Amino acid sequence: MCRLEASGVLAIDRLSDQGQPRPAVAVVGCGNWGGNHLRVWAQLGSLVAACDSDSERLAAAGRGNPGIRLHPSAEAAFADPAVDAVVLATPAATHARLARAALEAGKDVLVEKPLALDLEEARSIVALASQRSRLLMVGHVVEYHPAFVALADLVAAGELGPLRYAYAHRLNFGRVRTEESALWSFAPHDLSLLLRLLPGPPLEVACHGGAYLSDGVADVTVMMLRFAQGVRAHVFVSWLHPFKEHRFILVGERQMAIVDDAKGWDGKLVLYPHRVEWTEGRVPVAEQAAAVAVPVAPAEPLAEECRHFLDCIRTRSEPRTSGEVGLGVLRLLDAGERSLLAGGRSVVLTGGVPAGPVIHPTAVVDDGASIGDRSHVWHFSHVMSGAVVGEDCTLGQNVFVGSRARIGNRVKLQNNVSVYDGVELEDDVFVGPSAVFTNVPNPRAAVDRRAQFVRTLVRRGATVGANSTVVCGVTLGRYAFVGAGAVVTRDVPDHALVVGVPARVQGWRCQCGKPLELVAGDVACCPSCGRRYRRDDSGAVVPER
Repeated sequence: MCRLEASGVLAIDRLSDQGQPRPAVAVVGCGNWGGNHLRVWAQLGSLVAACDSDSERLAAAGRGNPGIRLHPSAEAAFADPAVDAVVLATPAATHARLARAALEAGKDVLVEKPLALDLEEARSIVALASQRSRLLMVGHVVEYHPAFVALADLVAAGELGPLRYAYAHRLNFGRVRTEESALWSFAPHDLSLLLRLLPGPPLEVACHGGAYLSDGVADVTVMMLRFAQGVRAHVFVSWLHPFKEHRFILVGERQMAIVDDAKGWDGKLVLYPHRVEWTEGRVPVAEQAAAVAVPVAPAEPLAEECRHFLDCIRTRSEPRTSGEVGLGVLRLLDAGERSLLAGGRSVVLTGGVPAGPVIHPTAVVDDGASIGDRSHVWHFSHVMSGAVVGEDCTLGQNVFVGSRARIGNRVKLQNNVSVYDGVELEDDVFVGPSAVFTNVPNPRAAVDRRAQFVRTLVRRGATVGANSTVVCGVTLGRYAFVGAGAVVTRDVPDHALVVGVPARVQGWRCQCGKPLELVAGDVACCPSCGRRYRRDDSGAVVPER
């Protein structure tokens, strides 16, 4: 927490809002972007060390943050026992080597994008993080921009309708790199968003560009991508543009959306509900509609990213921009680079992004189990015959799924979770580490009650906190939030926050997960995404229609 002392100096407490010590972070690399990390981590109260091989930059970091440890080498920072996690804000060419060394030293790692400049090297780093049970997060900071978070929520809610086309412009007349092209420096931001928002894995990539300042280092590139269901996208990046332009446009059947980072917060995310009508002669006619600005609460994307990393360290949860996400972006960069070198010839992604499920060698998936495309089953997990697991799911270490369990799409099960027969998880459910589901209300070791299993239903978008217990026969409502350690013994309404033993309603949560504060007792507007809610006749909080 931060407080302003009488002297006007901002003081940082090394305690979280729950009174627990914050994870201790070292920032490796104190240059342009590293300086921003130093500032944010100091504000969060977690900065304990800085590292840079440049003695002047390191000294400046110490002057700006009195009392932190100063390390002239990354090896010294990784060996520091006071450091829990490291942030790598060094040149891209060093990311892979330093990330590997930090993981081997037992540290959690936030590495700036790209994760590596070599695809195979990146794969080995992701595997190492898994082997060492360390967090690996990639700094795709745009994914934490409030406007893009709001856009992702709109897409998930179907507000744009089926998606058809996307394009991104990331242009500037700014710092020119010589160790990496504009493709590798600028495009990762928007590629991560495309992978987050568009349906299915990319099927084909083509890239054109030109190197005008340094031989072999493209200053301008245009990448075209073909996705499943006929969806296409292009990404245009350059550091030789006369003015700054950061735009991301998404075209759906119902609405179009644009995020323009050059606009003020009241105009960063705008919807265009344009329509196309067909005349009797089957001639398409464009019908334009007025633009609708979507309220977005101001927040610094880097600060949001760093808070997310802290939360993941505390809860041992997989980061939103995990190593796997960074690896997916690298697959596209690698394909784009190969196309660029081949004069723009298309590269078909026959195996770059796996279409089927990914099963770790130590996991057991019985014959007759159904696991959807792009789902991951990690170490020592067991999915029994007859179980159904949807697409884009993550089953963490030591997860069990019973033969009559049903799991929807995009579900995340953290380590040590068992989903027994009779439990059904709808789409987008999150279950924290060591959460417990039961399947009979009165178990006895000497009495066989397998024919008496009671159904438990977790509705779409609900979150079940770490070490909580959900007693069989209850229903968790849509986007409900069960606090860590709670014991749920009765149905939970949509959007309700429940905590305690037994769990009771203590508040309400937006679809995006943020707390809702009811104004005048019966209406609320989410400060993060702008969704509006009201209290209905039963006393529950429901979305406004």
